[in-house]
Amino acid sequence: MNRILTKHFIIIFAFIGLMFYSCKSLKVLPNKAPIKNIKTKELNKILYSSAPKLSLLRSRLKVKFDDGKRIQQLVVNLRMEKNKAIWLSATMLIPIAKLLITPQTISFYEKFQKKSFEGDPSFINDYFGIDFGYENLQNLLIGKPVIDIRQGKWEQIKNPKFYIITPKGFNNKFRPVFFFDPSTFMLKEQRFIFKDANKSLIIYYDNFQKVDGEVIPSKISLNLISNQNNLGIVLEYTRVEIPSNLTFPFAIPSGYSPIKFE
Repeated sequence: MNRILTKHFIIIFAFIGLMFYSCKSLKVLPNKAPIKNIKTKELNKILYSSAPKLSLLRSRLKVKFDDGKRIQQLVVNLRMEKNKAIWLSATMLIPIAKLLITPQTISFYEKFQKKSFEGDPSFINDYFGIDFGYENLQNLLIGKPVIDIRQGKWEQIKNPKFYIITPKGFNNKFRPVFFFDPSTFMLKEQRFIFKDANKSLIIYYDNFQKVDGEVIPSKISLNLISNQNNLGIVLEYTRVEIPSNLTFPFAIPSGYSPIKFE
């Protein structure tokens, strides 16, 4: 795992912010259209109550990275407990890297070059120019809007195929736009336009699956588009389980040198 891929592995999985970009029309379920003239406050309550509410999740992920120059495929084992930890172990026939994210810290190591990282998420926020924390990532992985749609004032963008909402008078460093399926009220797409940089982020939820009564994404495609390059990732959830408990084994082996990001 080279240094560029190592950096992207941490940034991508700490923010999971890079998608396979597509200009194709979005898929919708037939014979269902958004209800006209529904009040935004009422709509947001329905959308929030319909969102996944997972506490524990274990899954294998088929992961594909694409930075426009190379395509890298990995198998990643995911374990996640709400508000506690996100644990990832990547393999390419053999284990090659592990990542543990908690609300306060990010810890990572990769075996090829014996590199490691321990710290807080601030370097990710510097990279994207936004305030991004554990809960945002947690929501993204289970198919919820990365920000709480119950907070603040919202407005609808009229569309014949989707419920689309965006914050009203949003003046932060980025503007989010959320697309919801009118049949299921599940999230279909999250878009983020960064105001102070020529960057945009698109996160598309291809489909959802039901496991032990819980709704879980089947496939998430992400893309970070900028003037410099496009970085993308596709996550396919396979062997999904809802366990009764989880452990998060993680220890950086001795002799590994720390990664420094410029």
